[in-house]
Amino acid sequence: MTSEALAGLSDALFGVTIAVYGLAAVGFCAELAFGRAPAPARPHLVAVTAGAPNPTLPPGNGGEAPKVRPARWGQLGVVLTGVGAVAQTGVLVARSAAAGRVPWGNMYEFATAAVLVGVLSYLFLVIRMPALRRIGVFVLGPTVIGLVLIGMYLYAESGPLVAALRSNWLAVHVSAAIISFGVFIVSGVASALYLVAARREGAESPVGERATGWGDKLPSAEALDRVAHRTAVFGFPIWTFAVIAGAIWAESAWGRFWGWDPKEVWAFISWALYAAYLHARNTAGWRGAPSAWTNLVALGTMVFNLLFVNLVSTGLHSYGGVS
Repeated sequence: MTSEALAGLSDALFGVTIAVYGLAAVGFCAELAFGRAPAPARPHLVAVTAGAPNPTLPPGNGGEAPKVRPARWGQLGVVLTGVGAVAQTGVLVARSAAAGRVPWGNMYEFATAAVLVGVLSYLFLVIRMPALRRIGVFVLGPTVIGLVLIGMYLYAESGPLVAALRSNWLAVHVSAAIISFGVFIVSGVASALYLVAARREGAESPVGERATGWGDKLPSAEALDRVAHRTAVFGFPIWTFAVIAGAIWAESAWGRFWGWDPKEVWAFISWALYAAYLHARNTAGWRGAPSAWTNLVALGTMVFNLLFVNLVSTGLHSYGGVS
């Protein structure tokens, strides 16, 4: 195929990716909307007389567990998410083949790759913890919105790298930044949902009242906090490496490791905030909501660094824009 045909294929797959992720989000939304909230443990109802129907189950069902059909929507959402991830990988592969370079030479490619890493991270977690399907709509929903905005405002024609990026350090530094950014997206979503789940669990409700809010159908606050922490623990060393590799590349290109460029400053601010989150998460008095908010602020600085610093401020990294 010619370069033009490969570039066109990449653009077509980008649209397919958005459509498939949108369907996946609908599936996750259906499971969350129509699924049952996890029933609280009631020890005094566990022991039952032999041959008697289980009192924890609805009457008229022969004592058998009811079929939870909404779970099938969630399973379909997982399958569609996998299909969308394959299509999104094709976006980057076709673009790389068309341009003859690694597919993250501008903001469009960087953001697309970071979103893909976030989706793959979520799929990995769901395979290990199927209950995390319930947060799928909060991962895929923003993913669809983000890809639409990326396509509308960050799109750049496939082409060769600008002179400043023609270095072997591009594959090292930017790859590490993409991986860590994508993982931090999932960590931030988990922290945001942890705040919701913790508030729901902390609110007292009358005995016997059935949970009806979507917040009651989320995984437990403890599970969400654990997901947020473990993904941040995974992403933080990679982000540390990205910052160090960027400094080494800066010394090679500009003759100094650090120059107070806006992107360098905000990269360090993000690094410091994630370090603070990991420290707070293991410090008495800071665990829970304070550390979760720190994680969200850290993710906010990453997004700010990607968008505002690249598009608005002026510095040595201005070539990372949409041109």
